[in-house]
Formats: sequence, C-alpha cells, structure tokens
Amino acid sequence: MILCYPKLSSEEMERRINELSNLGIVALEFEGSKEIFGVKVLGKGCVGVVVSAQTSTGRVALKILRTDADRAGFEHEASMLKLANSIDVGPRLHDFSSRFLVMEHLSGLPLPEWVKTLAGRGRKNRLKSVLRGLLEACYKLDHLGLDHGELSRAPKHIIVGEHDSVEIVDFETASDKRRPSNVTSLCQYLFLGSELSSRVRRILGPVRRATLLNALRRYKKDAGPETFQSILRASMGREPVKKKL
Repeated sequence: MILCYPKLSSEEMERRINELSNLGIVALEFEGSKEIFGVKVLGKGCVGVVVSAQTSTGRVALKILRTDADRAGFEHEASMLKLANSIDVGPRLHDFSSRFLVMEHLSGLPLPEWVKTLAGRGRKNRLKSVLRGLLEACYKLDHLGLDHGELSRAPKHIIVGEHDSVEIVDFETASDKRRPSNVTSLCQYLFLGSELSSRVRRILGPVRRATLLNALRRYKKDAGPETFQSILRASMGREPVKKKL
C-alpha cells in the first residue's frame, strides 16, 4: 500500500514495481517516526512518502510519488537536487524515475528536536557550529541561484546527524527561476519568528534584532561575503571563524 499511497491500483502497482527493479531497489525497510496505516516511514508530505530501502550497494532513502500528487513526476525535484549537490548541499541523488527518487540515506534528527537534546557546557558552541554551517550552505545556494523555497518554515527540512553534521533536504519546491532568499528566510526562522528561535535565544542569548534586520536588508541588496559575515555577527554574537565560501 505504501508504494501506491493513498489509492491502490493493481496496474499502477505493477508499473511501480518495474520502476523499482530498474532502479536497483531490492527491498524496502519500514522504520521511522511517521506512520501510514500503521506502517512506519521516514517522512510523509503532500507530494511523496520517504522510506528506507536497500540496493546491492547499501541503504538509501527512497521517495515515492503519492498517487494523488499535484505533479506528474520527480523530474523537477531531481534536477534541483542535482544543482544543490554540485555545491555539496543536500542528500546525494543516486538515481530517479518518474515515480521515485533514490537518495543518500541520512540518519539524524530534525533541527528543532536536535536543539531540545542540547545540554551541558558545550551546547552553545555546538549550536553555533550547526547554525553557522546551515547559513553557509544557504549562502552557497544563494550564489548558485537556487532558492529552496521552504526555509522560512524549516522544521522538516533540516537534519542534524552524527557529529553534528547538518543537511538541508527536500527540494521539491526549489527553483532556479526566482530570486533566491535562502539566507534571509532561514534567519527569519532561526532567530526572529518561530518557536525554535525562542529556544535558540535561550541558548545563545538575545539576538541584536535591529542589527540583524539591518544586516539582512543590506544582504538583499548585496549578497556578498562582507554582508554575510555581518549577518553571522549579528545573529550569533561574536566574530565568527572566517571561512572561504
């Protein structure tokens, strides 16, 4: 039923099984924090369902097109993810068909859940490191000209994994045709207007709101390294370690 969620069709099921075979999928693994009809999955959205799967070379994440999705297939999302992968952002795309995306399997927690686990003396530095890595990924996306489209409401789109590695996921609404606003959208979510921003402020301390808003306005006009560094300083309270971006 997961392969043809939410409406089962024997003809569609046969087509999908053939596609999975062509993609090299040998087994599905039902695990994760979400459920569909009592079956555990990694994720569920308006367009697709994500499950763990096995190929001959190892475990992958498999995104399955819902039968009631508002699009014909995954071609657009695959092309957007390929663009993001070109600058080392997003889970690696292994293969795709009209009904399936085969991607790198990421283990970890959504960012808001990960923040809840932070404790002890090192939590401030850990949070700063993760948020800086996220903002740097968004800066790279901005300069690529690829807008993710969902980072102002990002609880499901950021995964923090082992050793505090961080990844932006789900490029189904991404576009290289509209003006990118990844850094500004993520800053709104992280520091200014969400439940998560309250938790972030409790750990990092008060954000210099007026300074940050001014830095974001300047970044919209000139998305260069100097304006980006000013955003990092305003949002995280001290001179960041400078990296080549």
